[in-house]
Amino acid sequence: RTIGDRIGEAKASGNLGNTLKILGQFDEAVVCCQRHLDISQEQGDKVGEARALYNIGNVYHAKGKHLSWNMAQDPGSLPQEVKETLQKASEYYERNLSLVKELGDRAAQGRAYGNLGNTQYLLGNFSEAIAFHKERLAIAKEFGDKAAERRAYSNLGNAHIFLGRFDISADYYKKTLQLSRQLKDQAVEAQACYSLGNTCTLLQDYERAIEYHLKHLVIAQELGDR
Repeated sequence: RTIGDRIGEAKASGNLGNTLKILGQFDEAVVCCQRHLDISQEQGDKVGEARALYNIGNVYHAKGKHLSWNMAQDPGSLPQEVKETLQKASEYYERNLSLVKELGDRAAQGRAYGNLGNTQYLLGNFSEAIAFHKERLAIAKEFGDKAAERRAYSNLGNAHIFLGRFDISADYYKKTLQLSRQLKDQAVEAQACYSLGNTCTLLQDYERAIEYHLKHLVIAQELGDR
């Protein structure tokens, strides 16, 4: 501020916002991220503006998740305050998405689609969540980003469960399992086995369910995860 560096001030405000978000000070975080947004718009800095929109979306997303953690409800059955917070997150991600499309930034589009899928899932809009996660999946494949691809499969599996499409969920979870093994991520592999076990139970394929739950158990014991 002293040297009149507006872009520097904007970036510093954004960094403060992100740090306050991690500290769980969501309302202060929004103020700082909003300042990042205002200065970026004033300076015609489109990249900064896109980043600020994404960051504000993240703050509302984190706040919504934080508020809903205290209430063990299924996605969709949320108190009004949580719903409004997640809807705000979604709006900022939408604004970010249209700007990064304009900028032609495919990687940023991927991140926006993933987060839109997650917020819509929490809001109980499962069909919308699926559409967003499919976009996320396509971009992950485009970049050869196996970790993002694995997350997209997992999220697609979760959303299909709530629509009662258990067989489709099972297919997505199998892809999750395959990729977690490729990535040598045992914790994620265990999670995928757990999801497959539950899905097979829903499909009344109890033999398969037992197999997957036993695999989950073995990895949990290997990892010493009580």
